[in-house]
Amino acid sequence: MTEFKHTIRSEVSYTGIGLHSGEISTIRFKPAQKDEGIVFVRVDLPDKPEIPADIDHVVDISRGTTIGLKSATVGTIEHVLSAIKGLAIDNIRIEIDGPEAPVADGSPIVFLNLLRKAGLVQQDSERVYFEFDEAISFSAGEENVDIVIVPSNELKVTFMIDYKHPYLGTQYTWLPSIKHFEKEFAGARTFCFINEILQLKEMGLIKGGSLENALVIAEPDMTDAELKHLQDVFGYHEPVTVSPEGILNNHPLRYHNEFVRHKVVDLLGDIALLGMPIRGHILAARSGHKTNVELVKKLRKIQLKQELKKQYQKTDAKDVVFDINAIMRIIPHRYPFLLVDKIIDLKPSESIIGIKNVTINEPFFQGHFPGHPIMPGVLIIEGMAQTGGIILLNQLADPSQYVAYFASIDNVKFRKPVLPGDTLRYEMKVISLKKTISKMHGEAFVGSEKVAEGDFMAMLQEKNK
Repeated sequence: MTEFKHTIRSEVSYTGIGLHSGEISTIRFKPAQKDEGIVFVRVDLPDKPEIPADIDHVVDISRGTTIGLKSATVGTIEHVLSAIKGLAIDNIRIEIDGPEAPVADGSPIVFLNLLRKAGLVQQDSERVYFEFDEAISFSAGEENVDIVIVPSNELKVTFMIDYKHPYLGTQYTWLPSIKHFEKEFAGARTFCFINEILQLKEMGLIKGGSLENALVIAEPDMTDAELKHLQDVFGYHEPVTVSPEGILNNHPLRYHNEFVRHKVVDLLGDIALLGMPIRGHILAARSGHKTNVELVKKLRKIQLKQELKKQYQKTDAKDVVFDINAIMRIIPHRYPFLLVDKIIDLKPSESIIGIKNVTINEPFFQGHFPGHPIMPGVLIIEGMAQTGGIILLNQLADPSQYVAYFASIDNVKFRKPVLPGDTLRYEMKVISLKKTISKMHGEAFVGSEKVAEGDFMAMLQEKNK
């Protein structure tokens, strides 16, 4: 069944303090055009810069998620994004007159209620989902994080946290569909441990943080002197207390496992940076903003690969990214100088693997050499360069109007002769990739044996210039 995108029906706003900056700002949600996406607008800056809420504009994840464009930034956007995605809103403009979104009560519920009040309106644009053909995994050993996403007909999340703390320990939760977010997750507040908040306060950070906009988890058996110190740090007139659950100032939990539910809130806010909704079951263990953003970067590369396949590969072939017809839509080379048959792996901006089947019918064998056919080494290098050119040209909106030229070739070595019947595998890795010039290291293999390698620099130029 076709689904259509949504925006909000009317304008709504909220004024509050930023968690880290301590600055008061007003955030104003406005309807957007049908394919505009989520865009923040810094209305307090000259020319009112617009910052798309996508992974390409993430500039900091040290204290929440911050996006930016040149000198304009907006921080702590994850709860706002979580509320937007919790209501399945696709397009929205978010004007803000400060560098940080208000923290509100530490959860997305304030923003979600505002957006619900504004109302939703369907737009004349079909909603496209990011879907998975197979499971993908992501691990970050240093953070002890593991995430797996398996195919599913809708977004589901299973999340587990495992803190070695007497008041927290292990918690688990399950979001069976986004329809459950508003009631069962949107009220989950951010949390931190008392040692963290004291350290940040003493560093002059979390200037807008209080015991009212975050759950602060105490240490067992805190003394009266320690609680008095906390009272002074936060500037409270009343004594600071500890609840039986270990929460400062006796704030009752909204859910029995509120902490892990807030992790789902953060995850949904961060994956909104992909720019399109997901159909998949996310199984996450101990993930936070840093690893969430790394996950989205990985998904973004898969998304780019899928978009490129959709653009150039007209038939679906197993284990093939681009067949020969797709390759000829991307690079201008033709017989007898087209020296790559198919692309079997592509990681946009990172690496590419191409295949060339070498047969006795290749025209160069007539003269290289009569009675002793060996593929010329320069053509192996050319095949590697053509494979690398595919990844370079793919960053252009219309690669058919450009050609990639060699700028330099260094450190070339030929290690084995390539003979009729061999299958060449070109493995190209990007060293640097800019708008018009790139550096790559390439290796060519027959089976497991390396037959050639070299470093390439190439530049793009329009054909008619």
